[in-house]
Amino acid sequence: MALVAGAVAFSGTGAATLNGDELATISAASRSLAGLWELARNIDGHFLPYYLFMHFWIKAGTAELWLRLPSAVAIGVAAWFLADLGRRLHSVRAGVIGAALFAILPSVSYYGAFARSYAFAAAAVVFSFWALHRAVERPSGRRWVAYGVAVALVCCTHLFAVLAVPAHLALARRGVLMRMAVALGIGGLPAVVLGLVGFGERHAISWIPQRGPEVWLKFPKMAAGSTGAGVLLFAVALAGAVVLWKSTAGRDQVRDDGSRPAGARQARGQGDGSAEPDQVWGHGDGSAGPDRVRGLDDGSAGAERVRGEGDGFAGLDPVAGEGGRWAVAGVGWLVLPPLLLLAVSQLVTPAYVDRYLFVTAPALALLAGVAVAGVPRFPVPAGVALVLVGGLLAASEHVTVREENGRFENIPWALRVVKAEPEDAIVYGQSQLRAGFDYYADAAMPDDVLKTGDVPDADGFGYPERSEVAAALKGRDRVWVVWRGTKQAGLQGDSVPRVAQVRQAGFEPVSVKHSADLPGLTVALFERKPERKPARTPTRTSARK
Repeated sequence: MALVAGAVAFSGTGAATLNGDELATISAASRSLAGLWELARNIDGHFLPYYLFMHFWIKAGTAELWLRLPSAVAIGVAAWFLADLGRRLHSVRAGVIGAALFAILPSVSYYGAFARSYAFAAAAVVFSFWALHRAVERPSGRRWVAYGVAVALVCCTHLFAVLAVPAHLALARRGVLMRMAVALGIGGLPAVVLGLVGFGERHAISWIPQRGPEVWLKFPKMAAGSTGAGVLLFAVALAGAVVLWKSTAGRDQVRDDGSRPAGARQARGQGDGSAEPDQVWGHGDGSAGPDRVRGLDDGSAGAERVRGEGDGFAGLDPVAGEGGRWAVAGVGWLVLPPLLLLAVSQLVTPAYVDRYLFVTAPALALLAGVAVAGVPRFPVPAGVALVLVGGLLAASEHVTVREENGRFENIPWALRVVKAEPEDAIVYGQSQLRAGFDYYADAAMPDDVLKTGDVPDADGFGYPERSEVAAALKGRDRVWVVWRGTKQAGLQGDSVPRVAQVRQAGFEPVSVKHSADLPGLTVALFERKPERKPARTPTRTSARK
């Protein structure tokens, strides 16, 4: 399933062109290490670990497929850990179905073919839950170190990925609490550092509007990338949490051949009167001691014991016996990130953006997989049906993310709109847009009359520009203006100052086109207004007789 998920994600590249965020990755990763450090001191400091990785990755090239390949690999890694986590929590079926559901999500196809760190963040979060399961299942120093490393990776992949980590606390219990706290404390140090950096650079996300609780209604779509599939899987995922909640050690832990783990066979209510000594669910004799088996008053040999908390008894998964804890952890993984992100938005600075919540997509798929695997009869056909229905509901979104404008910033389209003539000029409404035009342009472009240097600003992704637009356009009769956003954003109000400056220089729009999807790109052709000649005053001629 890991290979399938990775392949599906990589296919999400399709014809979709790079957008501004991905071009920012190229800009950052192309700088020297000193230049990258200088950038991180001013903007995107919390992306520094990812930028460092990409700094070395792009030494082999900056083609679209190569740039996006690491994200597809990260999706494959996430799917592998997700499948194994499902197996540990419930069954092999739960893991396979969960990974399959994860693979069909349009959000996976989008971020799995996106040259940013969001797929890495999702993989790191899945890894952290997997590592925590192993550490709690059979505590050892090595396993707690692995868990601490997993938490550190979560912190390094994206600052807001840490919003899934509080769900780990549902697994805290006596006997592991201290070691878990130490691993969390050490592993969480990068989050403290990057959080302080991000707080100092919060001006970089000042464009994010303030949002209210109504955004939670759109959360299923945010996680899945599709409204229909998202709502369906969210409902099934809640059922999966109930399945985990009701599970106890051994019960619901069914192998593929229909048998149960040793020591977990349920004899209660068999109805055949047999003296099967494997009942571990209660004490019908009312005797004390959690290790007694109902029906064997003397607790004699043959009575199988349930490990209370890590005594090494073979045949039982001690963590599976904490189904209620894992149900809470799974639901927390799914719903805490949007809740906490909105709290950050209200208390610190507006920061609620859909892509920051992609780390919840694995939880959605995992819980849904557990729900289907817990169906009493025909769980495999039910799983296949859910995957097919989910895929059909998300079919249109899968097509969209693979179109040329699949990242909603179609620069090749804008280049086709620009029909440059000699002496034409071009002005970018946002300075960093020129990086995309430089990346995709394969023909003569209008003169970039404002740019004064070829190296991006040390403290951002824009380029040094002249401030006097009128002077730069002197002697020009036509100028192309490109900006990110709608037509109205540039032509009405002052949200794109460069457009107003071009108008003040004596130009008026004669053609304006938008790429349709929001925010999209707008390409406008401005021509210089014809000079008005002063009206001639008629002279009176008097006729003399």
